[in-house]
Amino acid sequence: LPTAAPTLQQTADLLAKLTSADPSAPKVLMLLDWTARVNNALDADVKAISAYFSVLLSSLRTLDRHLNGDGDASVMKNVTVVMQSEAILKDPSNYWISVINAGRHFSLDAVMGGMKDAEGVGKVIGRLMTVADVLAVNPKSIALDADQDAVLASDALPNRNEVTESVSNMSLDDSDQAASVEATLIRQFYQAKLSHPEHVRLFPTPQITHLSSSTSPNLSLQPPRESEAHKTEFDEYFVLDDPKVHGKSKMKKAFCEPGNIDFCPPIELLAYFANLDASAGNTKEVTISRSPENGGDVTYTSKSQLSIDFSSGALHPGDLKAAVSTVMVDVLTKMSEDIKKDGEAGKGAKALKAFEKKMAKQKKK
Repeated sequence: LPTAAPTLQQTADLLAKLTSADPSAPKVLMLLDWTARVNNALDADVKAISAYFSVLLSSLRTLDRHLNGDGDASVMKNVTVVMQSEAILKDPSNYWISVINAGRHFSLDAVMGGMKDAEGVGKVIGRLMTVADVLAVNPKSIALDADQDAVLASDALPNRNEVTESVSNMSLDDSDQAASVEATLIRQFYQAKLSHPEHVRLFPTPQITHLSSSTSPNLSLQPPRESEAHKTEFDEYFVLDDPKVHGKSKMKKAFCEPGNIDFCPPIELLAYFANLDASAGNTKEVTISRSPENGGDVTYTSKSQLSIDFSSGALHPGDLKAAVSTVMVDVLTKMSEDIKKDGEAGKGAKALKAFEKKMAKQKKK
Protein backbone atom coordinates (compact mmCIF):
# COMPACT_ATOMS: atom_id res chain seq x y z
CA LEU A 1 0.00 0.00 0.00
CA PRO A 2 1.13 3.61 -0.58
CA THR A 3 3.31 5.28 2.04
CA ALA A 4 4.62 8.81 2.49
CA ALA A 5 8.15 7.52 1.87
CA PRO A 6 8.31 5.17 -1.16
CA THR A 7 11.21 2.75 -0.81
CA LEU A 8 13.67 1.21 -3.22
CA GLN A 9 12.34 -2.15 -2.04
CA GLN A 10 8.84 -1.28 -3.24
CA THR A 11 10.26 -0.21 -6.60
CA ALA A 12 12.36 -3.36 -6.97
CA ASP A 13 9.43 -5.59 -5.98
CA LEU A 14 7.22 -3.97 -8.60
CA LEU A 15 9.87 -4.44 -11.28
CA ALA A 16 10.27 -8.07 -10.22
CA LYS A 17 6.53 -8.66 -10.67
CA LEU A 18 6.63 -7.23 -14.18
CA THR A 19 9.78 -9.19 -15.00
CA SER A 20 8.12 -12.45 -13.96
CA ALA A 21 5.70 -12.20 -16.90
CA ASP A 22 6.42 -13.37 -20.44
CA PRO A 23 8.91 -10.76 -21.78
CA SER A 24 7.21 -10.65 -25.18
CA ALA A 25 3.68 -10.38 -23.81
CA PRO A 26 1.96 -7.04 -23.18
CA LYS A 27 1.61 -6.26 -19.48
CA VAL A 28 -0.78 -4.15 -17.43
CA LEU A 29 0.39 -2.33 -14.32
CA MET A 30 -2.70 -1.36 -12.34
CA LEU A 31 -2.10 1.31 -9.71
CA LEU A 32 -4.59 0.53 -6.95
CA ASP A 33 -5.52 4.01 -5.78
CA TRP A 34 -9.07 3.21 -4.66
CA THR A 35 -7.94 0.04 -2.91
CA ALA A 36 -5.45 2.26 -1.08
CA ARG A 37 -8.27 4.58 -0.02
CA VAL A 38 -10.49 1.82 1.38
CA ASN A 39 -7.45 0.58 3.33
CA ASN A 40 -6.91 4.11 4.69
CA ALA A 41 -3.40 4.28 3.25
CA LEU A 42 -1.90 7.76 3.64
CA ASP A 43 -4.95 8.65 5.72
CA ALA A 44 -7.04 8.06 2.55
CA ASP A 45 -5.74 11.38 1.22
CA VAL A 46 -6.48 11.40 -2.52
CA LYS A 47 -3.68 13.82 -3.42
CA ALA A 48 -1.10 11.98 -1.32
CA ILE A 49 -2.03 8.61 -2.83
CA SER A 50 -1.80 10.04 -6.35
CA ALA A 51 1.56 11.63 -5.43
CA TYR A 52 2.88 8.28 -4.21
CA PHE A 53 2.04 6.53 -7.46
CA SER A 54 3.58 9.34 -9.54
CA VAL A 55 6.86 9.06 -7.63
CA LEU A 56 6.82 5.24 -7.64
CA LEU A 57 6.18 5.10 -11.39
CA SER A 58 9.03 7.50 -12.10
CA SER A 59 11.45 5.51 -9.92
CA LEU A 60 10.28 2.27 -11.55
CA ARG A 61 11.12 3.58 -15.01
CA THR A 62 14.49 4.83 -13.78
CA LEU A 63 15.35 1.48 -12.19
CA ASP A 64 14.33 -0.36 -15.35
CA ARG A 65 16.63 1.84 -17.43
CA HIS A 66 19.45 1.45 -14.90
CA LEU A 67 19.26 -2.34 -14.94
CA ASN A 68 17.99 -3.09 -18.45
CA GLY A 69 18.66 -0.05 -20.62
CA ASP A 70 16.22 1.43 -23.14
CA GLY A 71 16.47 -1.34 -25.74
CA ASP A 72 14.84 -4.73 -26.15
CA ALA A 73 15.71 -5.73 -22.57
CA SER A 74 13.55 -2.94 -21.13
CA VAL A 75 10.68 -4.31 -19.05
CA MET A 76 8.55 -1.15 -19.18
CA LYS A 77 8.41 -1.00 -22.98
CA ASN A 78 5.51 -3.50 -23.02
CA VAL A 79 3.73 -2.14 -19.95
CA THR A 80 0.43 -0.26 -20.03
CA VAL A 81 -0.14 1.73 -16.85
CA VAL A 82 -3.74 1.84 -15.65
CA MET A 83 -5.05 3.86 -12.71
CA GLN A 84 -7.63 1.73 -10.93
CA SER A 85 -10.05 4.62 -10.31
CA GLU A 86 -10.05 5.61 -13.99
CA ALA A 87 -10.71 2.03 -15.07
CA ILE A 88 -13.58 1.65 -12.59
CA LEU A 89 -15.24 4.90 -13.66
CA LYS A 90 -15.39 3.71 -17.27
CA ASP A 91 -17.95 1.09 -16.23
CA PRO A 92 -18.70 1.54 -12.51
CA SER A 93 -21.97 -0.39 -12.50
CA ASN A 94 -20.51 -3.67 -13.75
CA TYR A 95 -17.41 -3.26 -11.61
CA TRP A 96 -19.29 -2.91 -8.33
CA ILE A 97 -21.63 -5.73 -9.35
CA SER A 98 -18.51 -7.91 -9.62
CA VAL A 99 -17.39 -6.80 -6.15
CA ILE A 100 -20.86 -7.54 -4.73
CA ASN A 101 -20.97 -10.96 -6.42
CA ALA A 102 -17.59 -11.84 -4.93
CA GLY A 103 -18.81 -10.69 -1.52
CA ARG A 104 -21.93 -12.86 -1.80
CA HIS A 105 -19.92 -15.90 -2.82
CA PHE A 106 -17.39 -15.93 0.02
CA SER A 107 -17.85 -16.08 3.77
CA LEU A 108 -16.37 -13.25 5.80
CA ASP A 109 -13.85 -15.65 7.38
CA ALA A 110 -12.62 -16.71 3.93
CA VAL A 111 -11.95 -13.11 2.90
CA MET A 112 -10.34 -12.20 6.21
CA GLY A 113 -7.88 -15.12 6.22
CA GLY A 114 -5.85 -14.77 9.41
CA MET A 115 -6.76 -11.12 9.84
CA LYS A 116 -8.15 -9.94 13.16
CA ASP A 117 -11.42 -8.03 13.41
CA ALA A 118 -9.62 -4.95 14.75
CA GLU A 119 -7.73 -4.52 11.48
CA GLY A 120 -10.83 -3.06 9.88
CA VAL A 121 -13.12 -3.60 6.97
CA GLY A 122 -10.77 -1.97 4.47
CA LYS A 123 -8.82 -5.16 3.76
CA VAL A 124 -12.02 -7.12 3.21
CA ILE A 125 -13.31 -4.64 0.63
CA GLY A 126 -9.87 -4.38 -0.94
CA ARG A 127 -9.63 -8.14 -1.43
CA LEU A 128 -13.07 -8.30 -3.04
CA MET A 129 -12.00 -5.44 -5.30
CA THR A 130 -8.96 -7.51 -6.33
CA VAL A 131 -11.29 -10.20 -7.67
CA ALA A 132 -13.21 -7.56 -9.65
CA ASP A 133 -9.96 -6.03 -10.95
CA VAL A 134 -8.82 -9.41 -12.27
CA LEU A 135 -12.17 -10.06 -13.96
CA ALA A 136 -12.02 -6.62 -15.60
CA VAL A 137 -8.50 -7.04 -16.98
CA ASN A 138 -8.88 -10.78 -17.76
CA PRO A 139 -5.11 -11.47 -17.68
CA LYS A 140 -3.29 -14.71 -18.49
CA SER A 141 -1.15 -14.34 -15.38
CA ILE A 142 -0.98 -12.24 -12.22
CA ALA A 143 1.90 -11.43 -9.87
CA LEU A 144 0.89 -10.84 -6.25
CA ASP A 145 2.59 -10.13 -2.94
CA ALA A 146 2.88 -12.95 -0.43
CA ASP A 147 0.36 -12.32 2.36
CA GLN A 148 1.14 -13.14 5.97
CA ASP A 149 -2.59 -13.42 6.71
CA ALA A 150 -2.64 -16.46 4.43
CA VAL A 151 0.68 -18.09 5.33
CA LEU A 152 -0.12 -18.56 9.01
CA ALA A 153 -3.67 -17.73 9.99
CA SER A 154 -3.09 -17.42 13.72
CA ASP A 155 0.60 -16.59 14.00
CA ALA A 156 1.78 -14.18 11.30
CA LEU A 157 5.40 -14.66 10.32
CA PRO A 158 7.68 -11.92 11.72
CA ASN A 159 9.58 -11.00 8.58
CA ARG A 160 9.62 -11.06 4.80
CA ASN A 161 12.32 -13.76 4.45
CA GLU A 162 10.43 -16.30 6.56
CA VAL A 163 7.29 -15.77 4.46
CA THR A 164 9.08 -16.45 1.20
CA GLU A 165 10.99 -19.42 2.63
CA SER A 166 7.76 -21.03 3.87
CA VAL A 167 6.11 -20.52 0.49
CA SER A 168 9.10 -21.91 -1.41
CA ASN A 169 8.89 -25.19 0.53
CA MET A 170 5.35 -25.89 -0.74
CA SER A 171 4.20 -27.37 -4.01
CA LEU A 172 3.22 -24.86 -6.71
CA ASP A 173 -0.52 -25.23 -6.17
CA ASP A 174 -0.20 -25.21 -2.37
CA SER A 175 2.13 -22.21 -2.38
CA ASP A 176 -0.25 -20.22 -4.57
CA GLN A 177 -3.11 -21.03 -2.22
CA ALA A 178 -1.10 -20.27 0.93
CA ALA A 179 0.92 -17.29 -0.27
CA SER A 180 -1.99 -14.84 -0.38
CA VAL A 181 -5.67 -14.69 0.47
CA GLU A 182 -6.21 -12.92 -2.85
CA ALA A 183 -4.85 -15.92 -4.80
CA THR A 184 -7.25 -18.25 -3.01
CA LEU A 185 -10.23 -15.97 -3.63
CA ILE A 186 -9.42 -15.54 -7.33
CA ARG A 187 -8.94 -19.23 -7.99
CA GLN A 188 -12.04 -20.32 -6.06
CA PHE A 189 -14.23 -17.66 -7.66
CA TYR A 190 -13.17 -18.70 -11.16
CA GLN A 191 -13.73 -22.38 -10.35
CA ALA A 192 -17.18 -21.77 -8.85
CA LYS A 193 -18.58 -19.09 -11.15
CA LEU A 194 -16.71 -19.48 -14.43
CA SER A 195 -16.37 -23.24 -14.80
CA HIS A 196 -18.78 -23.59 -17.75
CA PRO A 197 -16.77 -24.41 -20.93
CA GLU A 198 -17.96 -21.23 -22.64
CA HIS A 199 -16.95 -19.15 -19.62
CA VAL A 200 -13.59 -20.91 -19.42
CA ARG A 201 -12.95 -20.03 -23.06
CA LEU A 202 -13.66 -16.35 -22.43
CA PHE A 203 -12.27 -16.12 -18.89
CA PRO A 204 -9.52 -18.72 -18.37
CA THR A 205 -8.23 -18.93 -14.80
CA PRO A 206 -5.05 -16.81 -14.69
CA GLN A 207 -1.76 -18.26 -13.57
CA ILE A 208 -0.85 -16.77 -10.19
CA THR A 209 2.70 -16.15 -9.02
CA HIS A 210 4.04 -14.50 -5.89
CA LEU A 211 7.15 -12.55 -5.06
CA SER A 212 9.78 -14.70 -3.39
CA SER A 213 13.38 -14.40 -2.23
CA SER A 214 14.45 -15.92 -5.55
CA THR A 215 12.60 -13.39 -7.72
CA SER A 216 12.98 -10.15 -5.78
CA PRO A 217 16.04 -8.82 -3.93
CA ASN A 218 16.12 -8.09 -0.22
CA LEU A 219 17.31 -4.47 -0.07
CA SER A 220 17.04 -3.98 3.71
CA LEU A 221 20.04 -2.46 5.47
CA GLN A 222 19.43 -3.96 8.90
CA PRO A 223 18.29 -7.34 10.29
CA PRO A 224 14.49 -7.72 10.66
CA ARG A 225 13.00 -5.76 13.55
CA GLU A 226 10.63 -7.28 16.08
CA SER A 227 7.93 -4.85 14.95
CA GLU A 228 7.34 -2.00 12.51
CA ALA A 229 7.46 0.43 15.43
CA HIS A 230 11.15 -0.35 15.96
CA LYS A 231 12.15 0.58 12.42
CA THR A 232 14.31 3.64 11.76
CA GLU A 233 15.12 5.68 8.64
CA PHE A 234 18.41 3.78 8.43
CA ASP A 235 16.72 0.41 7.90
CA GLU A 236 16.40 0.90 4.14
CA TYR A 237 16.82 3.31 1.25
CA PHE A 238 13.95 5.55 0.19
CA VAL A 239 13.29 6.81 -3.32
CA LEU A 240 13.32 10.42 -2.09
CA ASP A 241 16.55 10.07 -0.07
CA ASP A 242 19.11 12.82 -0.66
CA PRO A 243 21.68 11.04 -2.87
CA LYS A 244 24.82 12.69 -1.46
CA VAL A 245 23.71 12.56 2.17
CA HIS A 246 21.82 9.29 2.53
CA GLY A 247 23.63 7.34 -0.17
CA LYS A 248 26.72 7.27 2.01
CA SER A 249 25.38 7.72 5.55
CA LYS A 250 22.94 4.82 5.35
CA MET A 251 25.55 2.49 3.90
CA LYS A 252 27.97 3.51 6.65
CA LYS A 253 25.47 2.26 9.24
CA ALA A 254 24.35 -0.80 7.27
CA PHE A 255 24.76 -4.19 8.93
CA CYS A 256 27.94 -5.81 7.62
CA GLU A 257 29.41 -8.47 9.88
CA PRO A 258 32.85 -9.66 8.67
CA GLY A 259 32.59 -13.08 7.02
CA ASN A 260 28.79 -13.25 7.37
CA ILE A 261 27.24 -13.92 3.94
CA ASP A 262 23.94 -15.26 5.30
CA PHE A 263 22.79 -11.67 5.77
CA CYS A 264 24.99 -9.06 4.17
CA PRO A 265 23.09 -6.01 2.84
CA PRO A 266 26.10 -4.51 0.98
CA ILE A 267 26.53 -7.70 -1.06
CA GLU A 268 22.81 -7.82 -1.89
CA LEU A 269 22.71 -4.16 -2.90
CA LEU A 270 25.89 -4.32 -4.99
CA ALA A 271 24.81 -7.51 -6.77
CA TYR A 272 21.41 -6.03 -7.60
CA PHE A 273 22.18 -2.41 -8.52
CA ALA A 274 25.51 -3.18 -10.22
CA ASN A 275 23.56 -5.83 -12.15
CA LEU A 276 25.95 -8.70 -11.48
CA ASP A 277 24.86 -12.14 -12.71
CA ALA A 278 23.10 -10.45 -15.63
CA SER A 279 21.70 -12.57 -18.43
CA ALA A 280 24.03 -14.18 -20.94
CA GLY A 281 25.57 -11.69 -23.33
CA ASN A 282 24.94 -8.83 -20.92
CA THR A 283 27.51 -9.60 -18.25
CA LYS A 284 28.27 -6.68 -15.92
CA GLU A 285 31.22 -6.14 -13.63
CA VAL A 286 32.20 -3.94 -10.72
CA THR A 287 35.67 -2.99 -9.51
CA ILE A 288 36.31 -2.49 -5.80
CA SER A 289 39.20 -0.22 -4.94
CA ARG A 290 41.60 -1.53 -2.31
CA SER A 291 44.97 -0.45 -1.00
CA PRO A 292 48.00 -2.49 -2.11
CA GLU A 293 48.25 -3.82 1.45
CA ASN A 294 44.74 -5.30 1.08
CA GLY A 295 45.51 -6.89 -2.28
CA GLY A 296 44.88 -4.00 -4.67
CA ASP A 297 41.82 -3.37 -6.82
CA VAL A 298 39.61 -6.38 -7.56
CA THR A 299 36.90 -6.87 -10.20
CA TYR A 300 33.79 -9.03 -9.77
CA THR A 301 31.29 -10.27 -12.34
CA SER A 302 29.09 -12.35 -10.03
CA LYS A 303 27.54 -12.30 -6.58
CA SER A 304 29.10 -15.68 -5.81
CA GLN A 305 32.60 -14.28 -6.32
CA LEU A 306 31.79 -11.42 -3.97
CA SER A 307 30.43 -13.82 -1.36
CA ILE A 308 33.44 -16.14 -1.51
CA ASP A 309 35.95 -13.32 -0.97
CA PHE A 310 33.88 -11.69 1.78
CA SER A 311 33.36 -15.00 3.57
CA SER A 312 37.07 -15.79 3.52
CA GLY A 313 38.07 -12.32 4.68
CA ALA A 314 39.79 -11.46 1.40
CA LEU A 315 37.31 -8.60 0.96
CA HIS A 316 37.15 -6.17 3.89
CA PRO A 317 33.75 -4.71 4.95
CA GLY A 318 35.14 -1.17 4.64
CA ASP A 319 36.21 -1.68 1.02
CA LEU A 320 32.90 -3.35 0.17
CA LYS A 321 30.84 -0.55 1.74
CA ALA A 322 32.84 2.13 -0.05
CA ALA A 323 32.04 0.53 -3.42
CA VAL A 324 28.35 0.13 -2.58
CA SER A 325 28.12 3.76 -1.42
CA THR A 326 29.28 4.92 -4.85
CA VAL A 327 26.69 2.74 -6.58
CA MET A 328 23.86 3.87 -4.30
CA VAL A 329 24.70 7.55 -4.74
CA ASP A 330 24.55 6.99 -8.51
CA VAL A 331 21.18 5.18 -8.33
CA LEU A 332 19.58 7.75 -6.00
CA THR A 333 20.94 10.60 -8.13
CA LYS A 334 19.38 9.14 -11.28
CA MET A 335 16.03 8.73 -9.52
CA SER A 336 16.14 12.23 -8.06
CA GLU A 337 16.97 13.80 -11.43
CA ASP A 338 14.26 11.85 -13.26
CA ILE A 339 11.65 12.76 -10.64
CA LYS A 340 12.52 16.45 -11.06
CA LYS A 341 12.25 16.17 -14.85
CA ASP A 342 8.85 14.46 -14.59
CA GLY A 343 6.32 17.18 -13.81
CA GLU A 344 3.81 14.92 -12.04
CA ALA A 345 6.48 13.06 -10.08
CA GLY A 346 8.17 16.32 -9.09
CA LYS A 347 4.90 17.68 -7.71
CA GLY A 348 4.27 14.30 -6.10
CA ALA A 349 7.60 14.35 -4.26
CA LYS A 350 6.81 17.76 -2.78
CA ALA A 351 3.28 16.64 -1.86
CA LEU A 352 4.55 13.53 -0.05
CA LYS A 353 7.08 15.50 1.96
CA ALA A 354 4.39 18.03 2.89
CA PHE A 355 2.04 15.21 3.89
CA GLU A 356 4.76 13.61 6.02
CA LYS A 357 5.34 16.89 7.85
CA LYS A 358 1.60 17.33 8.40
CA MET A 359 1.25 13.85 9.89
CA ALA A 360 4.30 14.37 12.10
CA LYS A 361 2.73 17.54 13.54
CA GLN A 362 -0.51 15.71 14.25
CA LYS A 363 1.35 13.02 16.19
CA LYS A 364 2.92 15.64 18.44
CA LYS A 365 -0.48 17.04 19.42
